[in-house]
Amino acid sequence: MTGDGKNVNGLVEKPRGAVTAQAGGRLLVRVQWSGSASAHPRLLLQPRPKKGRPEEAGRSLVLDAVGTDEWQTVLEADPALDEGRWDAYVVPGPGEDRVPLLPGPNDLRGLVSGGDAVRGAPVAVRIPYATKDGRLAIRAWRRATHAEAGRITVGSDAMTVKARLYGAGLGEGAEVSLNRRGRESAEARIALSAEGDQDFSFTVAYADLLAEVAGGTTVVWDVFVRPSAGAPRVRVARLMDDIADRKTVFVYPAATLDEVSVRPYYTLDNDLSVEAAPRRSR
Repeated sequence: MTGDGKNVNGLVEKPRGAVTAQAGGRLLVRVQWSGSASAHPRLLLQPRPKKGRPEEAGRSLVLDAVGTDEWQTVLEADPALDEGRWDAYVVPGPGEDRVPLLPGPNDLRGLVSGGDAVRGAPVAVRIPYATKDGRLAIRAWRRATHAEAGRITVGSDAMTVKARLYGAGLGEGAEVSLNRRGRESAEARIALSAEGDQDFSFTVAYADLLAEVAGGTTVVWDVFVRPSAGAPRVRVARLMDDIADRKTVFVYPAATLDEVSVRPYYTLDNDLSVEAAPRRSR
């Protein structure tokens, strides 16, 4: 057996899935497997449980034969997957154990431009990716309202963010708010510049965030937009492309003001935040 799931004769020993993003938010999954699949294999998408919680029921899809040792199915956009990570398996036949699905080549060009998302509608995103242990999984987001971060311009004392609102429209009193994490939370409110009722931009002056950095403690500010006065806040994030885990891919430069290092970054959930940390002397 080789490290890529093939034996010395080149036969696929473990199922491998290739995913293609199609129109309408559908995902075509093709499975290649010369293993012991019966005439009725199924694709199982299993939501990964949070720590300390039991496993919940997954989504099971029939795999149709399309060739020798090849099957396929389509994950429709509706119903949407709940937000979280979904591990992919093949169930060879009724009553048989599930087998982890290895990642194959993906064609995710349909996701790069935001797919088929409609500005005034809720957002449901599914991005296939390879896990750290080399398995196929799908990262899903499902948000009734969402603010999609676009270009971020980082300067020596501020950052400017362009964004687009989905599931709601900008109205009177719309503003951006940065909320400090922690037991004693704080809020910094920032004016935004609207371009119609969906697109907007805002600039965060780093100096406005420095007062909260005290005692050598790092402070994190989470970025939200309030579409109108009195409306619930909406998290600003970057979800609508083909990158499942953005934190280590998009790394922005830090600026230094008054011995404090400030930088924007994406969290593990691809939400936008700003970190302010005292500089450590070397």
